[in-house]
Amino acid sequence: MNPHAQIRRYYRALTRAYGPQSWWPARTRFEVIVGAFLTQNTAWTNGELALRNLRRARVLSLEGIRRIPQPELEQLVRPAGYFRQKARRLKAFVEFLDTAYGGSLGRMFAQPTVPLREQLLQLNGVGPETSDAILLYGGKHAVFVVDAYTRRIAERHGIAPFATQYDDLRRLFEDSLRVGETSDGSSAAIFNQAHALIVLVGKEHCRKQACCRGCPLERYLPQEAEDCISTA
Repeated sequence: MNPHAQIRRYYRALTRAYGPQSWWPARTRFEVIVGAFLTQNTAWTNGELALRNLRRARVLSLEGIRRIPQPELEQLVRPAGYFRQKARRLKAFVEFLDTAYGGSLGRMFAQPTVPLREQLLQLNGVGPETSDAILLYGGKHAVFVVDAYTRRIAERHGIAPFATQYDDLRRLFEDSLRVGETSDGSSAAIFNQAHALIVLVGKEHCRKQACCRGCPLERYLPQEAEDCISTA
C-alpha cells in the first residue's frame, strides 16, 4: 500500500479506537518546553516528578528558571535523570529566549517554522524530537514529532522502509496528514492528535515486547511481522 494512504488509514483507525487526546498535558506553553527537556531519555512519569518539584518550589516559569541557582535546579529535576545536563539545558533555553526574543515566548513562536526550528536545533541538548515537540505543543506550529513509538510502529508495519532518517519520517507523516497549506492551525491540530494517538497505542501495545492482541492496528500487520511479534 502507498505509505501516505497507510498512515491515513492508521490515523483513522486510532481515532475511532481512542478518540480525541488533548495532549500534551501541560498548564502553560513554558511548561510544555520544560517537559520536552525533562522527558528526554526517560519515562514520562519521571519527567512529571521533576515538573511537580519545580511547581512546588514555585519556579516552573521563565522567571523561576532564570533566578534559581543552578545547584538548586539540579536537585529539583533529579527525578528526570541526567539532572545536571537537563538543568544546564533549561538555563540555556531561558538565556536564548532572553537574548533573542526579549524573554517573550509569543515573539519566539511568531517566527516562521523553518528558521525557528533551525535556531532551536542550535541550542545545547535540543535535537529534532525536542525541537519539534516545542514547536508543535508549545507553539502550535505544524511540525510532526517523531519519537521511538513512531519509529517502532513504522518498522513493524513496514511503513516506508526507505525513511530511515528522522526528517525523512517526519516529512512522510506531515505529507500524509497535512490538511492544506492554510494558517488556521488545522494541520498542527491533526499532527498533535496523530502523535498523541501513536504514543497511546505505543504504550498499550507497541512496546519493545509487543502485545498486539486488541491493538487497533493489529489487522494491518504484515504477515511476516505477525509471525515474529508476540500477541500474548
